[in-house]
Amino acid sequence: MWYVYVLQSLKNKKLYTGLTSNLKRRLEEHNKKIGGKYTKNNSPFKLIFYEAFLNKKDAVRDELFLKSGYGREVLKGKIQNYLENS
Repeated sequence: MWYVYVLQSLKNKKLYTGLTSNLKRRLEEHNKKIGGKYTKNNSPFKLIFYEAFLNKKDAVRDELFLKSGYGREVLKGKIQNYLENS
């Protein structure tokens, strides 16, 4: 199983989109500051959204879409109530 996930920084409220085959482990890594420069400087994070895929290529395509301008708008529509109440 592959997961496209969205984290929210508890430090600055910004969103981060990623891809993994182990969602629990990856969230722990982000919060332990293991990974890229952005997550090291903006942790801790909480998981606010994810989608599961059986095929890695489908997950990669969805991750790239959510990182595009239109994809970010679609994502905001999917999590609109959360964003309004957080």
